[in-house]
Amino acid sequence: MLKTLHEKKSVQLVIGLVIGILFGFLLQKGAVTRYDVIIGQLLLRDFTVIKVMLSAVVVGKIGLHLLMSFGVAQLHPKPGSVGSSLIGGLIFGVGFGLLGYCPGTMIGAVGQGSLDALVGGLPGMLVGVAIFAEMYPTLERRILAKGYFGELTLPQWLKVHPWWVVLPVAGGIIALLAWIETSGL
Repeated sequence: MLKTLHEKKSVQLVIGLVIGILFGFLLQKGAVTRYDVIIGQLLLRDFTVIKVMLSAVVVGKIGLHLLMSFGVAQLHPKPGSVGSSLIGGLIFGVGFGLLGYCPGTMIGAVGQGSLDALVGGLPGMLVGVAIFAEMYPTLERRILAKGYFGELTLPQWLKVHPWWVVLPVAGGIIALLAWIETSGL
C-alpha cells in the first residue's frame, strides 16, 4: 500500500493538504496560534506552547520509532552541522522574537484571521526567505558547513539501539510536562 502511495504524487499532495489542515486546526484548538499565548511563552508566563510542542515530540518520537520497528517507515535524516543549526536558530529566533510567531503558528494564525500574522508575518517570512536565498552561497562557504556531522542521529552517535534514546527522552519530557503542570507554570 505504501509503495503504491509513494508512486502517486497527486495523492501525496492531497494527504499532505489534509494533514496540514488538521495540524493547523489542532494548533488553533491548542491556542498556540494566539499572539498573547506565544508572547506569554517567550516571557515565561504561559507554558501552553511548550506543553503542546513537547507533547507532539513524545507522540511523534514514539510513533515514528514504532513504525520503524515494524518496518513500515524509514528515517531519512538530513545532513547537519553546527553552523547550519546556529544560523537556522538565529533566523528562527529573530523572526519569532520580532513578531511572536514561528512559521507553523503564523500560518495557523493567518488561517484564523489574525491580521498581524497576515500583514506582518507572511510578508516577513517571504522577505526572510528571499534574503536567506540571496545570502546562501556566502553562508554556505563561510558558516553553514562548519562543524559538519552529516546524517548522524543521536542513537548512532551514542552507538546504542534507538529505543535506548527514545524511551528515556520521552520519559524525561513526560516528567518535565508533569512538573510544569503540577508547579502551576
